[in-house]
Amino acid sequence: MRDLAAGMRYLGRGQRWVFGHGRWFGFGLLPALVTLVLYAGALTALAFYADDIASWATPFADGWDELWRDLLRGLFAVLVWLAGLLLSVLTFTAVTLIIGDPFYEKLSEQVEESEGGAPAAPDRPLWLELWTSLCDSLYVLYRMLLYTVPLFFLGFLPAVGQTVIPVLGFCVSGFFLTLELVSVAMQRRGIPVKERLRLLRTRRGLALGFGVPLVLAFLVPLVAVVLMPGAVAGAALLVRDIMGEDEDQDAQQDDGRLGAGDVPLGTDPEGAPSDHGAYTTPPAPPVPGVTPPGTPPVPPAGPGPHGHGGSRP
Repeated sequence: MRDLAAGMRYLGRGQRWVFGHGRWFGFGLLPALVTLVLYAGALTALAFYADDIASWATPFADGWDELWRDLLRGLFAVLVWLAGLLLSVLTFTAVTLIIGDPFYEKLSEQVEESEGGAPAAPDRPLWLELWTSLCDSLYVLYRMLLYTVPLFFLGFLPAVGQTVIPVLGFCVSGFFLTLELVSVAMQRRGIPVKERLRLLRTRRGLALGFGVPLVLAFLVPLVAVVLMPGAVAGAALLVRDIMGEDEDQDAQQDDGRLGAGDVPLGTDPEGAPSDHGAYTTPPAPPVPGVTPPGTPPVPPAGPGPHGHGGSRP
């Protein structure tokens, strides 16, 4: 439950970050707008040619009565368009990330810089980055279909298909949506897509808490466009959690915090230069009658040449 709540917090932190940095919000909005225009054009064209596709796909109905033939082909055309709409929903994030790879890479890097520093990106040409993103997205889509296709058919079962199966479907979609979004920050770290999948499986609650609310929000028209920049920003923060980089940064800050009586590197208690470690602690004041630790022992005094204890000069 803690990871589930943490995933939701990262999603909210990402949205707050981009809305607090208006220039970066507009910068991250461009790829989603381009993708929306492309998908809208494709769905409009599909709706225009859906009847022709239905006629081509059902030649066996040519000899049917006109009423039944039109009813069958009308239903088929509607199903074709709905299938296109479902495919667009499933692939919107992947296509947006591919189109906006240079945009989201800069946005993700800026978020990490504001949180303590971003790792250096591998020196690769843009075409190779885009090809890698495309291959990774196809792999994620393939893995997602392995779950969503069986769930689609299980949805026709009575009772279970209308209750449990939709919940499982949202969980699967949320998990793989998170996998898509963390690819920006993890690809910069040189982590391959299969390793990303393994890392998210170890933190399923974190992935579901981040992805499921985002999937539900994406069901509202145009919301996906508005939330995409913040989703990328939140995914960058989530990756830092998975990789343990936030904890390392906190530990370094704790190590660098001055304690009572500590003196910064380069000075001793009197203000003179010192080269002892990161911090030097001033010695405690001497206590009368107590020998400070580390003081070499004084050899016992023997009889002097005149029979007195000690030696005389």
